[in-house]
Amino acid sequence: MQISPKILFEHCYGKYAIAAVNVFTMEQVHGLFSSGEKANAPFMVQITPAARNYAHPEMLMAMITAASKIYPKAVYSVHMDHGDEEHAFNAIQSNDYDSIMIDASHDSFKGNVKRTRAVVEEAHKKNIVVEAELGVLSGVEDDLSVDEKHAKYTQPSEVQEFVELTGCDSLAVAVGTSHGAYKFSGGDGIQFKILEEIQRRLPKFPIVLHGGSAVNLEEIDRINKAGGHLNEGASGVSPEEIVKSIAYGVCKINIATDTRLLWTRVHREFFRDTPELFDPVIPGKTYMAEYEKFMLEKFDLLGATGKVSDMKF
Repeated sequence: MQISPKILFEHCYGKYAIAAVNVFTMEQVHGLFSSGEKANAPFMVQITPAARNYAHPEMLMAMITAASKIYPKAVYSVHMDHGDEEHAFNAIQSNDYDSIMIDASHDSFKGNVKRTRAVVEEAHKKNIVVEAELGVLSGVEDDLSVDEKHAKYTQPSEVQEFVELTGCDSLAVAVGTSHGAYKFSGGDGIQFKILEEIQRRLPKFPIVLHGGSAVNLEEIDRINKAGGHLNEGASGVSPEEIVKSIAYGVCKINIATDTRLLWTRVHREFFRDTPELFDPVIPGKTYMAEYEKFMLEKFDLLGATGKVSDMKF
């Protein structure tokens, strides 16, 4: 069942978080829907501009529609992640998305408000939820790269005014996480004092945590043993910090890097261990099984397992 994130956020606030997972391929769509149905956990399917460019929007939506039939008990929303105005308006016109993100976080406060408000006005005409971003995350998200020295935390003093001026429905904040596999290079972790102040100024308002992957060091080690050369300084968000953030109003946690590392490990080990084989179905099946296992653990961590049964549609 495809539902609005508003229903998800109202139900989960302060109790559990929604996994918002980027997908590019059929294997990822299968893994996400199968695990969501098995865990009886709601989730969000995220599509980035890079994914749309890679697979084509029609192909991605066709896979999601097919998955909803194959896994009829899955409860989910479809979200466009990190779009500019062109991507946002295209997504609005397609009528395929329940929510979209307009990323104008690199603009001035005034510029961010103006661009975000324009998207909100069009999206709300079709009851589409809008996620905005205030503050700049470091790292790499597809074709978006931000040098860490230019990263800045969200200023709590700005959040209430920003939400009121834009009319956005959820807010992605910069509180220390980053995109990619090298989060927290400074070792500081999530800035919970900032989260606490944001929640005080925006009570009951859904907060989004980008860069929410754990970056399991065991995966890094296995990738490198299978021929990879990932920096051993890779680090992610600890399970403890993820769980703690939920109490501060974090309703949606974005996951992308972890599933990419999983894909890399599965395929590198396949080519290392069975160099005589070349059938893509073999590592594909392994990846889907590993993906499902990973997501079942993630739903448990976020407290989302079994929550579909508690929801009223």
